[in-house]
Amino acid sequence: MNLSESQTKKIIESQLCRAAQVIEDVVDQEIANLDKMDEDELEKIRQRRLAELKEKASKKEEWLANGHGIYSELASEKDFFTICKQSANVCAHFYRSTTVRCAIFDKHLSLLAPRHLECRFIKVDVEKSPFLVSRLGVRVLPTLILIKEEKVVGRVIGFDDLGGHDDFSTEMLDWRLGVAGVVDYSGDLSQPPDFAKNKKRETPFKRSTKTIRDPTTCTVALVKCLHCYATDLLLQQTLDLVRIISEGLLSPKQAPDPNY
Repeated sequence: MNLSESQTKKIIESQLCRAAQVIEDVVDQEIANLDKMDEDELEKIRQRRLAELKEKASKKEEWLANGHGIYSELASEKDFFTICKQSANVCAHFYRSTTVRCAIFDKHLSLLAPRHLECRFIKVDVEKSPFLVSRLGVRVLPTLILIKEEKVVGRVIGFDDLGGHDDFSTEMLDWRLGVAGVVDYSGDLSQPPDFAKNKKRETPFKRSTKTIRDPTTCTVALVKCLHCYATDLLLQQTLDLVRIISEGLLSPKQAPDPNY
């Protein structure tokens, strides 16, 4: 049965009210837990958080001192091994100045280097580094060698892993490095960002094909997601998630009859 816009709006409002109640209950519980803590427990939490901040600041200083934060040229083959010992994560771009596509990697890696201080980004001229080229088996240019704890954990050979074309986004390369574990990628590792964008452009109304067999199903799904986010007190993100889920699941043609 097709429902009117007003009926659909009521259903969405009902789901949002239920979700809001879940958020409120979880937050109230968190507040209650904090109220139960004594001064010693709160002080332990403060000290632990302070220690974490100090450790991050110290690690950042160490990274910067070791050349992190910039995309730099390898001075000599010997320096390559020194860099791999100093830095837990290394992204090495093997290039040749006459290979046009190497410049594409240069552009993206220059943007990613200051964004990911946890990784050392370097470029290696294959003409000046025959030993490394042979040792690492570099045969196609451009190639990225991804190293973690002095071990090769991945290779990006050409642009095949990035969609197979020259105009891939910086986010796409960021994702690929995240998959290898050499950078802390903040997005969804299970979904390449460029593929997701193209999919949305090709099928903008695909989400309307979802159906709801039982109104309770929607609520249960919302509750599970909300509990995950609300426990960290991320209220705004949770409300956004509710809005997205509600809009995607409750379309005018597929929403259940509110009188059912």
